[in-house]
Amino acid sequence: MSHSVTLYAAETCSWCVAVKEYLQAREIDFEQVDVSADPASAEEMVRKTGQMGVPVLDIDGNMVIGFNKSEIDQLLGLV
Repeated sequence: MSHSVTLYAAETCSWCVAVKEYLQAREIDFEQVDVSADPASAEEMVRKTGQMGVPVLDIDGNMVIGFNKSEIDQLLGLV
């Protein structure tokens, strides 16, 4: 099953790297947006979540704040 996954991240965020590696290890295609370099994307993330911290995942329109493995797995149907 194909999912629409966007990772809102920042270059210097170690948790963002961990989420990216987690998705790659599970062969999940995703778009990564660097909110530290793209103010418009940062505004979009805050508008969607009310959060200013990263990582944030948008999985098929469902927002996941932080590196929440169980929620990520559930939304991707990995459980």
